[in-house]
Amino acid sequence: MTLNPEARRYLLTGSLLLAFAVLIGAFGAHGLKAMVTPEKLVTFETGVRYHFYHAFGILFLGLLRQATPALKLSLPYLGFLLGILLFSGNCYLYVVTGLKVFAIIVPVGGLLFLAGWAGVVLKLLKLR
Repeated sequence: MTLNPEARRYLLTGSLLLAFAVLIGAFGAHGLKAMVTPEKLVTFETGVRYHFYHAFGILFLGLLRQATPALKLSLPYLGFLLGILLFSGNCYLYVVTGLKVFAIIVPVGGLLFLAGWAGVVLKLLKLR
């Protein structure tokens, strides 16, 4: 089977992001537990959870792109990717550094997640 180049990129990106989510989650579960407050650990776990959800979302985009070659999904892909960086990444940074500046960027990542899913819905509604 030959993969569409865009589908291949999405599948590779999603797989790498999932591997990083496992590593980061393990660090949070084992390395951070003794270093941060329970409240900050919850924030870290939220970042990991959304990291997982949207890395799986990127895998979904790859499968959808492969199954429907005419479907262009670059904007939802970017929404999920940037959402992981801004939402989850800033959750991680806030917990590790304690700097509030990272916490105020988190909602931007959440909006990018929403925009990515809205983009998927709009693309699917346009399919015949």
